[in-house]
Amino acid sequence: MGSGGLELMIETHLAIETGEGKMSTFVVRPESDGPFPVILFLMDAPGKREELHDMARRVAATGYYVMLPNLYYRDVPSFTIHREDPVSAKYMAQLMDNLSNAMVSRDAAKLMEQAESDDSANTDLVGVTGYCMSGPFALWLAADYPEKIKAAASIHGVRLATDADDSPHTRAAQIDGEVLVLAAEFDDWVDKPHFDRLTDALINADVSHYAEWVDGVHHGFVFSQRAKYDKAASERHWELLHSLFDRNLKSSA
Repeated sequence: MGSGGLELMIETHLAIETGEGKMSTFVVRPESDGPFPVILFLMDAPGKREELHDMARRVAATGYYVMLPNLYYRDVPSFTIHREDPVSAKYMAQLMDNLSNAMVSRDAAKLMEQAESDDSANTDLVGVTGYCMSGPFALWLAADYPEKIKAAASIHGVRLATDADDSPHTRAAQIDGEVLVLAAEFDDWVDKPHFDRLTDALINADVSHYAEWVDGVHHGFVFSQRAKYDKAASERHWELLHSLFDRNLKSSA
């Protein structure tokens, strides 16, 4: 323990060979002896960046082995959007469109395989959280790896319940873990009928879940470096996320 009782952290930057390229991954965990439950922390569209590293550290500090990969690695070794640059925004949209649920599922398998080689990680207890573009990835992974993923969160996620063949809501019956869904009232990508379609699927499949339509906030409300940041709603997201993980990943650890 550090001064004042704070847990010291160990951080590592890995390049995980997936067979489709090298996936740069930020790994952070407490210094104390594990093994710790694994959290797959999936980036939003603007890219793997220090803001997300800080969020991953916040999760890890409560007793988790957190892995934050660059999901764009097939196209680019690293990417962070320059919001004032329309070319950068257009490139981000292209990178985002190049991803699929199936691709991220393969990446998750490689992440868990990597974690299995580390004695500090307990890959029998896995959680996943996704933001914006990665919200649907989190739910898809929960359906693909029900024996491992005990908790999944989608925070202002997009494309959760669409007419696409790979829409996550169609996989609800394959999810065994608990699900958390938070959606913003003001979101160009997810309106109330979209949200209701997802929650109906979760209810009909008898998935243990908590879903909230967060009034008065905008897409991206959890990110402190965005103009739409809402501190109260963001802190509530942290409370719900920590509770989800602790309830499902620590009670049986």
